[in-house]
Amino acid sequence: MSLLDAVAILASYLLGAVPFGLVLVRATRGIDLRQVGSGNIGATNAMRAAGRPVGLAVFALDFLKGLAPVLLAAPAAGGGLSPRELQVACGTAAVVGHCFPLYLRFRGGKGVATGCGALLAIDWRIFLAGGAVWIATLAATRFTGLASILMGFAFVATAWVLWRERAPEVVVGAGLLTLLILVRHRTNIARMLAGTEPKAFARREPRGERR
Repeated sequence: MSLLDAVAILASYLLGAVPFGLVLVRATRGIDLRQVGSGNIGATNAMRAAGRPVGLAVFALDFLKGLAPVLLAAPAAGGGLSPRELQVACGTAAVVGHCFPLYLRFRGGKGVATGCGALLAIDWRIFLAGGAVWIATLAATRFTGLASILMGFAFVATAWVLWRERAPEVVVGAGLLTLLILVRHRTNIARMLAGTEPKAFARREPRGERR
């Protein structure tokens, strides 16, 4: 790994760590997003706390946190990592930054939107396959957490089919994202097993959930 590669990866983490949800909700509503709803800084809690337009803006910005580093990574390759390897490394760093932001004592979101942005930049087909599974699962079950988990598995399966021979690092990157999604949704999994997981679009705002 070259020095330029290391700088690109670090910059990707620092961009991913920017808490857009916290910033936008505070700017528009004067609310600390960590103190309301689920306490999570992602788009779902932002939408509950500040309304759909703000929530969608947070989603778009979190998505771009993953998209932009990957798009800029290949031209920045400095002779150490290959362009594809650097893309995967930068996308992973952005997701890790969102989930474990330095600015918030490493307490962040779940990485779904940022991971989707990174995968779209790497291969739109992986993103499309995962997105289709997310929509189908949410429509069938109304469980956002389950939709995100199954989307992660779809990412890995699609990456395996498309890239296992040409660029296995893409499969590794998709696998790491899926593992992180599983870890960050562990409370959702526990509630689904217990039959207490709230469904999407419900009026009641669950406490203690980290979406």
